[in-house]
Amino acid sequence: MSLEQPTLHLVCGKIAAGKSTLTSVLEQRPNTVLVKEDYWLAQLYPGEQNSLADYVRNSTRLRDAMTAHLVGLLRSGLSIVLDFPANTPVSRAWMRSLFEQAECAHQLHFLDVADDVCKARLRKRNASGMHEFNVSDEDFALFTKHFVPPASSEGFNVVLHRP
Repeated sequence: MSLEQPTLHLVCGKIAAGKSTLTSVLEQRPNTVLVKEDYWLAQLYPGEQNSLADYVRNSTRLRDAMTAHLVGLLRSGLSIVLDFPANTPVSRAWMRSLFEQAECAHQLHFLDVADDVCKARLRKRNASGMHEFNVSDEDFALFTKHFVPPASSEGFNVVLHRP
């Protein structure tokens, strides 16, 4: 095991801002595990991810199921890169509970990327067929409507990423 303190890495950014690309870099650190929400949602709820309501229901179920496991991994000395969107105060509150229960360090990586850049990346990602989910421009707009950048009052250790 490394002498480095276990860290929970969180990612905040709109759809196609580059969160998964960043998490694939962060997971290369020693004693680090990547946990991808999209992978688990696609595996556990195939064909059940058709609306924002479906996402909220399924992601809440996934978070409830994984909380104790994630805290246990952090307490065991592993760092976690959590590829779940930290895009609302509610989602960030759940993530805060993880590092507080585990009594470990955290970093909230905020990818501040303009909508037009995200949409261009999204169209390219959809065309590649390499992602678990295709997202339409309409769905992008719907999810973006609920996006809330992290506020300093939330008290996270924010690492800002801009293109």
